[in-house]
Amino acid sequence: MAKMGRPLKEIDQQQFENLCGLQCTQEEICAWFDVTVDTIWSWCKRTYGKTFSEVFRQKRGKGKISLRRKQFKLADTSAAMAIFLGKNMLGQSDKLPEEENAGMEAIVNLTKSNLELAKNVQRETG
Repeated sequence: MAKMGRPLKEIDQQQFENLCGLQCTQEEICAWFDVTVDTIWSWCKRTYGKTFSEVFRQKRGKGKISLRRKQFKLADTSAAMAIFLGKNMLGQSDKLPEEENAGMEAIVNLTKSNLELAKNVQRETG
């Protein structure tokens, strides 16, 4: 008489894909479904014909797109998000280019000199 294996654990495909989209770790996904890593890997092979890593890489893309969409929308009303996206996606920075920075230093030094001169004149006439 042939031995029967234990029944397969039920893993909801939509929930699995949603968890991947949320960037959940393999361990978190296993905990959600109360299964082992081996079970998740076997299920991915049966369901998708691919390894967990391949499926995860593919399915997490939807989560990244969703997050990016939310960030862009938030940038319409949040200066902080607009600045963050500008720095991270457009290469913008708070630092002035070297030439502009040198020009600003010259203006600051000239202003300091004018203030000193004004103080000296005030002392002499005061």
